[in-house]
Amino acid sequence: MHSNEIRRTFLDYFQQKQHTYLSSSPLVLSSDKSLLFVNAGMVPFKNVFLGQEQRPYVRACSSQKCLRVSGKHNDLESVGVSPRHHTFFEMLGNFSFGDYFKQEAIHYAWELLTQVFHLPVERLWVTVYHEDEESARIWEEVGVQRERILSFGDEDNFWSMGEIGPCGPSSEIHYYRGSDPSKQRPEGVNSSDDDYMEIWNLVFMQYNRDEQGTLTPLSAFSVDTGMGLERLTMALQGVQNSYETDLFMPILQRLLELNRQDRAHYLQHSSVYNAIADHSRAMAFLIADHIVPGNNGRDYVLRRLIRRAAYLGRTLGLEQPFLAPVAQVSIDILGEQYPELRQATDDISTILTTEEKRFQRTLSRGLRYLEESCQRLTQSGLHTLPGPEAFKLYDTFGFPFDLTQKILAERGLDVSIQEYEEERMKQQQRSRQHALFKA
Repeated sequence: MHSNEIRRTFLDYFQQKQHTYLSSSPLVLSSDKSLLFVNAGMVPFKNVFLGQEQRPYVRACSSQKCLRVSGKHNDLESVGVSPRHHTFFEMLGNFSFGDYFKQEAIHYAWELLTQVFHLPVERLWVTVYHEDEESARIWEEVGVQRERILSFGDEDNFWSMGEIGPCGPSSEIHYYRGSDPSKQRPEGVNSSDDDYMEIWNLVFMQYNRDEQGTLTPLSAFSVDTGMGLERLTMALQGVQNSYETDLFMPILQRLLELNRQDRAHYLQHSSVYNAIADHSRAMAFLIADHIVPGNNGRDYVLRRLIRRAAYLGRTLGLEQPFLAPVAQVSIDILGEQYPELRQATDDISTILTTEEKRFQRTLSRGLRYLEESCQRLTQSGLHTLPGPEAFKLYDTFGFPFDLTQKILAERGLDVSIQEYEEERMKQQQRSRQHALFKA
């Protein structure tokens, strides 16, 4: 199935189950100051779960734009290397606001996966919260073998949006992607084994967590589910990582064309190509939602992504600006579902090209400075770059701190985070004093 067909099938299924279809909210919600970006499908419904807002429906479904680059949910460092983690992704979800609860949520999920999408039952595993025997019983009722229902604690099966807010026990569905189903083992679920992949999380919203960590039962129990389109597409298209799906292959092909390279070059540098492809989608969606590169908050996240991608492209041999034509492929793939991409095409191209050129002007000088610093460290038998030098890379050459960390790690070196932060605070103090002097 094509990814567009997969998305449509999911949404059609729940609309047939009396769920109201809602188009995606923006990546930035002005009503929620606790998050930089929407990082889960339930975020736009946070106040509904808390009982602070009423909607004209009690069931909903959506394909929500999500970004995980900061805070509790941060997948940035896994991107490119991991076969299934991304900064930007689409989260398919169905929601109940005080209407149905565990029984219906579990029945819907199992029916959709096994009877509509026809995923093989023998490759599916289920996890439940260790205190939630009710969910385990319901899974048995729908036909899951007891030995395939595993119990886990808070870290794996108690979900919360952030440090505070609505939360509750969860039940996850995992898919075995290995070549030999006879070699499956319970220990693989929720482990570092990439053959086992979580595809759907059913969260039973029962509590609100306050700033002290206290859990208070909600007035109405609800359901929040989230399934990454990228992961479901992997399973249904029978590929080993999400970059082999039709969501990413056209982007990677465009990158290879721009770099005048073939698949052999991609296989040699797959993690780098994959990271650029991932970042191109995130950058396009951020700009479409009116984020511009800057030095603070959300604007800085966009700048970091652009400069990381520009540096990675440089390591592949891409000398000319390439981010805009690569982002255009993302627009072509996802523009029908998210028309804001098409509406912002010119802005995306202009902003990416301008920012990329600006960074390229200092990139070579910054890399030379960093290389010289690395040589001095190595000759001195040291392994940690002083904070002031890392800050100079940021302040003079425009290197985001995490990019400096990444480049140093590639050389087996580290950087003093504490010294960097001290230097940054000194600069902020100097800026404040300068502003007072001008006033």
